[in-house]
Amino acid sequence: MATPQLDLIGLLRTIDPQALLAERHLWLIRLLDWVRGDTGNPDVAVARVRMLIDAAEVRPDFLKLWHLWWEEFLTSVDATPLLADLGFSSQGSLASELARRLRRRLLPVSPETTDLSELFELLFPTDFDARWLRALDARTLRRLRVILFHAETATPSRVPDYVLRTLMDALAYATSQISAAGQSADVRLRMSDEAKAARPFAELPIVFETLRRAVLQDGRLSAPAQIAAVQLREQLDACRAAASSVYSHLEEHGISVNIEFQLRQLRQRILRVKALLLCLETDAPAQATAQLLSHLVKVSQDSASMRALWSSSTELLAAKVTERNAETGQHYITRNAAEYGAMLARAAGGGALLAGTTWAKLAIGALGLSSFWGGWWAGVNYALSFVLIMLLHWTVATKQPAMTAPAMAARLKDMATPGAVERFVDEVVYLLRSQFAAILGNVGLVMPVVVLLSMGLHRLGWAQRIMDPFHAQYILAQHNVLGPTALFAAATGVLLFASSLIAGWVENWFVFNRLDSALAHHPRATAALGRERAARWAAYWRQNISSWTANISLGLMLGLVPPVLRFFGIPFDVRHVTLVAGQIAAAVHELGAGALHQPALAWAAGGIVITGLMNLAFSFTLAFRLALTAQNVPALDRRRLYAALGQRALRRPLSFLLPLRLHGAGSPDPAP
Repeated sequence: MATPQLDLIGLLRTIDPQALLAERHLWLIRLLDWVRGDTGNPDVAVARVRMLIDAAEVRPDFLKLWHLWWEEFLTSVDATPLLADLGFSSQGSLASELARRLRRRLLPVSPETTDLSELFELLFPTDFDARWLRALDARTLRRLRVILFHAETATPSRVPDYVLRTLMDALAYATSQISAAGQSADVRLRMSDEAKAARPFAELPIVFETLRRAVLQDGRLSAPAQIAAVQLREQLDACRAAASSVYSHLEEHGISVNIEFQLRQLRQRILRVKALLLCLETDAPAQATAQLLSHLVKVSQDSASMRALWSSSTELLAAKVTERNAETGQHYITRNAAEYGAMLARAAGGGALLAGTTWAKLAIGALGLSSFWGGWWAGVNYALSFVLIMLLHWTVATKQPAMTAPAMAARLKDMATPGAVERFVDEVVYLLRSQFAAILGNVGLVMPVVVLLSMGLHRLGWAQRIMDPFHAQYILAQHNVLGPTALFAAATGVLLFASSLIAGWVENWFVFNRLDSALAHHPRATAALGRERAARWAAYWRQNISSWTANISLGLMLGLVPPVLRFFGIPFDVRHVTLVAGQIAAAVHELGAGALHQPALAWAAGGIVITGLMNLAFSFTLAFRLALTAQNVPALDRRRLYAALGQRALRRPLSFLLPLRLHGAGSPDPAP
């Protein structure tokens, strides 16, 4: 078995400065593979670097070939894109960057390239490279610089000039990109007036040019160069402050994912320029270079993750969607007995109306339409019902958690304040018992109203065309608690959560595009509606676009998602607790009193319970996790919250269901 030293000697013998471009690069890749080894220990990799230096020092023939190889390498590759542009998108949009990362993941990179940023991911393909580069000590770095990279010796070399020229080119490239991004219409129009007046982005290239002249004329460590570097840093800070002022506009007038992506890229470019300035000014260039390479390896790895890009770029949008849903969600939380009773009444109204929705759904199924059109008309039926319930100020059970969870998590903005955890637990209690009241009111009225409608339809002779004993028995079996009911109910909870996301996104889009202002002031709108009516419509849609979107999107998804999934061979049926209870009530009426003695009815009743639990649990959990992410609640605080919730559930379990007074640190329930 070959030792690392023998492997190294064999590798050194194959160096060829006159080889083709791809072969030279492949040799360097093999050398770095040898440095990494297979231990995953940075200290072992550093020891191998020392072994390489020792081997080169005692082999003048190799050292001469290496210097020729290194000169050829510097001549043939361009390092400017690596230093200035690695990890940044050339298109400036989230979609194009996602596409680039997907191509990078699917398509191999050729070593036959003169772009060092492309070659870099082949040279340093893992996070381990960042670790061993960071672990290189000062003595090893100095030996590398003197022996291998031909610096600080009497031998003439182009290396110092090449490094300085490349560094200045990278700074010029990066500062020009920052200046262009800061003066783009999307960013400039949303800056504060003070930032626009200061013109930091327009002045940035001028400040850099002062630095460039000082470095070339007086040297990088000269007093003029040091003063110019300080001025450039101050200008970069002014650019960063100007870019930050854009967020105030976005939070007030709606979030754009692309603008957030551009701002994030702009901030990261500013940090890159500051890192390059450190390399320019340092008295220890070897250490600075190693640290910069380590940072670039990490950037290269991060720039391959599509999930990280999407998460970071949509964080602000998630916060805004959560904030808007929080405003809506406050209406669904009951905090005292009077509000609890009002929720029961509103839920009862919603249950009565959904009884008609249930029979309409059964009628659509009886028409024998194709899968898609059956799903479409079922979705229209649901959407119209949900909108009508909204307009009547009634309630649909389990639809609220996706809205109310962000309202609850909005209380987590400052976990350091006294009693914050107890107030949060109180909010959870208020929310969950509100949902229990909503489910109780919906289910408690949908079943008797469905029975009454069934009796009326039977008298008219219409029910027999829609429901027969076979179909009724099938409904009971379909909702058996031991079947896929729990899984389907959980998936329905995901749709409930998705409707709140769609609602928040549409409202943000409405506000961002200033459609309320256009509706209030556009000449065509005012001519058609009149100024006063146009203003009222604008205010109405600004306030209610989220509710309309949530109800319509939820209804259409409940109708269309099942046939779409079944088209791809994925079995799925909607399981919403109120609709399930209504269908079971219709089936029981059709089967008559004998159904009360069937085991199938007991199992189906269990299906109602598990459906309500899964609807509530999944829609609430997903929305709550989104809210925690948007509020950046750390893991330690999350564990404190979960522990406090567990303690409350053990001490006062009934408070999660009934309007009992709370005696925690939060506000107690007001007397009814």
